[in-house]
Amino acid sequence: MEKRELICIGCPMGCNLTAEMEGDKVVSVTGNTCKRGDDYARKELTNPTRIVTSTVMVAEGGMVSVKTASDIPKGKIFDCVKQLKGVEVSAPVHIGQVIVENVAGTGVPVIATKEVPA
Repeated sequence: MEKRELICIGCPMGCNLTAEMEGDKVVSVTGNTCKRGDDYARKELTNPTRIVTSTVMVAEGGMVSVKTASDIPKGKIFDCVKQLKGVEVSAPVHIGQVIVENVAGTGVPVIATKEVPA
């Protein structure tokens, strides 16, 4: 049985977690002080995901900050950033506006996190 060590980011406690794995399956998690630690370890070791933040160009000059609306598979991060590199939007831009509908084939939209007036 393989042991994996992690630091939980599910809450501010930052618990030191030890997960025991049998192949690709997590069989136990110890060291967590709340349920979120167990959930975090299992997800991180079997299907790690991340929210991606970046910027895209605004045609009238400047940039607008963006993020994925939800987390995407960790293996798709570079594809996401590569796709965003070529994106340019026109002002005005509103918070929550969809900038890219389906980034890197994940089914997750990229949304604006800042207002850009016309």
